[in-house]
Amino acid sequence: MGYNLTQRVGDRLAILRIYCYGLCMGTADALPGVSGGTIALLLGFYSRLITAVTAFTPGRLLDILRGYDPDHRTRAREALLELDLPFLLPLGVGVITAVAIIGSAVSALATSHPLALFGFFIGLIAASAVVLFRSLPFSTTEHVLAAGAGTGLALLVASNVLQLPGQGPIRTLFAGSLAVSAMILPGVSGSLILILLGQYVYLMSELTAFLDALHELVSTTGTLQALVAPGTTVILFVVGGVVGLVTIARVVRAALDRQRTLTMLFLVGLIAGSVPAPLHEIGDAYAWTPNVVFLTVAWAALGALALFVLDELAGGFDPE
Repeated sequence: MGYNLTQRVGDRLAILRIYCYGLCMGTADALPGVSGGTIALLLGFYSRLITAVTAFTPGRLLDILRGYDPDHRTRAREALLELDLPFLLPLGVGVITAVAIIGSAVSALATSHPLALFGFFIGLIAASAVVLFRSLPFSTTEHVLAAGAGTGLALLVASNVLQLPGQGPIRTLFAGSLAVSAMILPGVSGSLILILLGQYVYLMSELTAFLDALHELVSTTGTLQALVAPGTTVILFVVGGVVGLVTIARVVRAALDRQRTLTMLFLVGLIAGSVPAPLHEIGDAYAWTPNVVFLTVAWAALGALALFVLDELAGGFDPE
């Protein structure tokens, strides 16, 4: 009896710990600068995360869906165990909780204080690039070219020379596939990808609208109609994320396994090239007067300081 009680308490504490891991990871991914993958490395569960995520295959998902058939239930249970759901479920709930909280705050600040918000983001992104670059070598021409390719690609996207394909639902799917893939990679933040693609504020606003409409519907003060539009956007983003996890994330993981240094230099180059991306949001809200430039630099310096302090407290960010 005592053993069973101790075991139950231990199981609940383990679930709580994993949920807290998810909170940390979700907070990092909701803010550009520090990636959820890096947080997973620092907290020591990155290997388990990658193993669990890469276990998601079309074959296993099909086995689970066939679980309604008594002849397939044994295989369905085995597939569920292979997916490590006791780990992924509380981790995912923690990530969703953090993203929902951060998303609500970002949506409000993007409207009320866009200069402070995006100036701070510029500092986070720039400082994270510095922190990660100094942990990587630049000893060969290949190293410089890999970093330059990532930086150049991001600058082209940030300057709108290269743009997302399609409009509306297609763009949301594509953004989801890239952002969610980035969430599990060391060094690259999912929110940074969304900022680079110009989708960050829109998707955070849609998430907030969806949660508000859901809350109102549950409390019987809202309508189902108000839930449809933002809910469709959220579902499309999630579907894109699932597609990205079984495609893009696997390709990048394979590249990391084969050419870790060059791949990391390319990924960190993407971060460096993304530094100017938040300037579009500031420019849409303000004319570029000397005062606006000064305040942008000041908020960027504060963001960079916050990242450097976090780096010092964590003992340094090792990208992998």
